[in-house]
Amino acid sequence: MLAIFRKEINQFFSSLIAYIIMGVFLTTIGLLLWVFPDTSLLENGYADMGTFFNLTPYVMLFLVPAITMRSIADEIRLGTLEWLLTKPVSSWGVVGGKFLASWLLVILTLLPTLLYYVSLYQLGSPVGNIDSAGVFGSYIGLLLVAGVFVAIGLWASSLNDNQVVAFVLGVFICFLLYVGLSALAGLSIPGGLSYYLSLFALDEQYRALGRGIIDSRNVIYLLSLIVLFLFLTANRLKATK
Repeated sequence: MLAIFRKEINQFFSSLIAYIIMGVFLTTIGLLLWVFPDTSLLENGYADMGTFFNLTPYVMLFLVPAITMRSIADEIRLGTLEWLLTKPVSSWGVVGGKFLASWLLVILTLLPTLLYYVSLYQLGSPVGNIDSAGVFGSYIGLLLVAGVFVAIGLWASSLNDNQVVAFVLGVFICFLLYVGLSALAGLSIPGGLSYYLSLFALDEQYRALGRGIIDSRNVIYLLSLIVLFLFLTANRLKATK
């Protein structure tokens, strides 16, 4: 797993992929939070990062599948996947290494946004007048949701050798789990199905962590989704042997 992890990280940073992803994300979020008046934090009149945490998952819906779309699809297209699986590494080792590398890239992309928290902390009146517990709870939720998106993206990438198809499928499934389930829950569905759909909606789990209280049920659910999609990806790789 460690060898796969190092290989993926080296590929990310030896090309323009990592820098483009980071640049696009930080530029997009920066414009939304500090320039555009409708979403600017400076227009709120109070120190709050709610806008950042509301908008970031929607940006990640597209950027994370862009990171993962080539991870396995490229290996299938180039014929290197079969060669890789003949090495003394399991399917789980391959999937785990690729997952950790992609997740680390997302974490490194989010890391500079801590400057937003520091800025708002200093701009608060008095200084420090910001819900720090809610901010860090939201960051934990954001990292876990990003992990779910990465796992989904890897699974989509394992289904065929076309990166574009992997990207579109990854975006669709991420959107369905993050937005679609809660939208369906808002409909008048008989039998209490709406309640259960809202429980499984990613955005509901994410918002629960943003309240500043880390509930183990939310964390376990998000981690379970990560494991589920990694399991599906590993099984897909086994089927290609």
